Amino acid sequence: MSRVLLIEDDRAVREGVTLTLRRRGHEVEAAPTGEAGLAALETFRPDLVLLDLMLPDKSGFEVCRRIRATQQIPIIMLTARGDDIDVVLGLEAGADDYIVKPARGEVLEARIRAVLRRAAPSDGGPDPAVTQPAETHGDLTVDRAGLLVSKNGQDLALAPSEMKLLLYLSATPGRVFSRQQLLEHVWEHSYHGDARLVDACVMRLRTKVEDSSRSPKYIQTVRGFGYRFGPL
Repeated sequence: MSRVLLIEDDRAVREGVTLTLRRRGHEVEAAPTGEAGLAALETFRPDLVLLDLMLPDKSGFEVCRRIRATQQIPIIMLTARGDDIDVVLGLEAGADDYIVKPARGEVLEARIRAVLRRAAPSDGGPDPAVTQPAETHGDLTVDRAGLLVSKNGQDLALAPSEMKLLLYLSATPGRVFSRQQLLEHVWEHSYHGDARLVDACVMRLRTKVEDSSRSPKYIQTVRGFGYRFGPL
């Protein structure tokens, strides 16, 4: 099972989540502060980070941005509120998903499994076990088997959700997908209220692949419908 770094200042929540995940076979390292979590990131080398937004020393947003500055490890936010600006800010900072506390064990497990699958996604395209040539879309080169994306020869650092979204959209250039369709296929959610996951990921992805986020040519918005890749 996976190695999970839990950064959470509430002792009861920290102990409860740790026990729940260990019972499900995960190896867990728990940290009560942002600085302790960042230090554990280097020594524990987790597969995934569960990150509380409200920490005593530095905000979860800052911790998320610091992790994203050097690593594209999956990050799931823990928040006591699921319908406010904190979630949007956390997603914009680079989180892949969020969980509203208190969360049942099966919810934690489902979200963890889903976000880890995004780190090695299956896009419904060519079998990655079979050698396939890299695709070229304008200035972008997409290597589906190697999970690598480059622009003008420079590798792009994409978080798991960003990579899965780009692979999914680029598999069928020009086809329009609704937010709900993307939510179900990329995030494996079904709750329509989580469409903000899609919008925040599109925003982050555009800053990395587009020459201008205001005039995107790769990840295009189709007003009233959703998003598409190209056509270029």
